[in-house]
Amino acid sequence: MANVFGALNRFISRLDSDQPQKPTEQGAYGFQVLRNLNVEFAIEPWFDFIIGINGRSIDNPDPSLFIAEVKNCAGSAISLGIFSAKGSAIREQYVQIPTDTGSLGLALQWTPLANTEDVWHILDVSPNSPADNAGLLPFSDYVIGSPEGPLRGENGMPELVESFMNRPLRLYVYNHEYDVTRSVTITPARGWGGEGALGCVLGYGALHRVPAPLTEPTQAPGETLFETARFSNEEPRASPAMLQNGFQSQPSAGAPELITPTGMPTGPPKGAPGPPRAGKKARAHHGISPGAGIDD
Repeated sequence: MANVFGALNRFISRLDSDQPQKPTEQGAYGFQVLRNLNVEFAIEPWFDFIIGINGRSIDNPDPSLFIAEVKNCAGSAISLGIFSAKGSAIREQYVQIPTDTGSLGLALQWTPLANTEDVWHILDVSPNSPADNAGLLPFSDYVIGSPEGPLRGENGMPELVESFMNRPLRLYVYNHEYDVTRSVTITPARGWGGEGALGCVLGYGALHRVPAPLTEPTQAPGETLFETARFSNEEPRASPAMLQNGFQSQPSAGAPELITPTGMPTGPPKGAPGPPRAGKKARAHHGISPGAGIDD
């Protein structure tokens, strides 16, 4: 009898191993948007990744292949699969490629989607602290990066703060309530009269990642984005599923890190205004302009 159960268990194990593995966010790569100078293309720097084009997932980090396909579609519209770090949402977006330039007007970088998980949620701000003086807002502010250096892992933020003790530290902060990203300068210090060098409580991890904007509908209970592997569109239209081939698990060696499509103008984009520091908050939520974002 034991042999019968053993054979049955081995048979079930083989069936489980034969099931196709569905793509997950862990180990996934895409072309992260670094700059957007195309005012007609509603795609956000840092938050958005291009992970599919014309009904296919992008599984090759070679930028020349992506640029060639965009140029081949000059004068017509292409569909792009876009992953957003805001709520880990996937959408399909259509964009017209100009005939004269054959360019999207974007600066892109082949990057792991998991890089957007390194954010620090501002949970509480003590009065008259460095965080308070810098204008950080509890609950709605998220530190997403810094021009002073990369923030990687749970210790990335504390280590950077320690290295800038008593010196101005620039941070990129996203405000969830107003859906804007701004630059904040804070001076860490130990002797301001309270606890910590910043005077604020930071949250890190799965419970503190950037949520979807308040203007977007929430997901139904039990929905899992990367198991369905489909793009959503506010205006229903026929389109193929673009993630059936999964994601690229590792970047190939020697692939360029930065793409600047032909015809993209130079110069930093203008930043969006930040939320008010004092007074009663307005209930209206202002969207960030397509050209605004972080330009390193």
